[in-house]
Amino acid sequence: MSFQRFLFLVIATFLFLAGCANGDGANGNLEVDPEADPVQEEPSETEAEEPQEDPVDEEEETQASPEEVADEIVMALQKKEMETISDFVHPRKGVRFSPYAFVQVNDDKVFTAEEVADLFNDETVYNWGSFDGTGEPIEMTFEEYFERFVYDQDYVNAEQKSVNERLGQGNTLDNTAEVYPEASVVEYHFASFDPQYDGMDWRSLRLVLENVDGTWYLVGVIHDEWTI
Repeated sequence: MSFQRFLFLVIATFLFLAGCANGDGANGNLEVDPEADPVQEEPSETEAEEPQEDPVDEEEETQASPEEVADEIVMALQKKEMETISDFVHPRKGVRFSPYAFVQVNDDKVFTAEEVADLFNDETVYNWGSFDGTGEPIEMTFEEYFERFVYDQDYVNAEQKSVNERLGQGNTLDNTAEVYPEASVVEYHFASFDPQYDGMDWRSLRLVLENVDGTWYLVGVIHDEWTI
């Protein structure tokens, strides 16, 4: 065999082997195990440590407290806006007006929301109970009763306010808790007006509220003062 032929065979063999190697790489015929687990990305430190916020109940956020509702009512009383007040009246029980701390369940006047809206135009003389001390009947129109036994002081600017705690202490038994066992009571109180009376001229207005399906409604308006 001549040297030239031998050299030609060596070069041809080398080129053939090189071509086979390049062909496998170009076609990308890499074997993949179909049963192998996929690679999962691990969460970053920030993602792993980020606390999850609890879902916020919108109704819980927006629901007014008894005190907030009472404040709205007392402001409406100051302005004599009975239509506004009627929106807060209990839809089934109505609202009871009591001239003193002891609630007379069978005798105190009760009005529906519709009646409350028009009370200042009502010229009917009602019997609201009896005056402390004399026992004389409290016979007044609603407007007269309002001036004496509802908004007789500027309760929007009361010296003290409490929720479910009695501030005005007098001789009259307070049976509010027995008559309204499921209610919240917001009291607006003035301790005194004239030093010569040694605190016996105190005044309180109590608004009694009951909850119906998450809404607070007015069921009682109780006036209180020092009694004999």
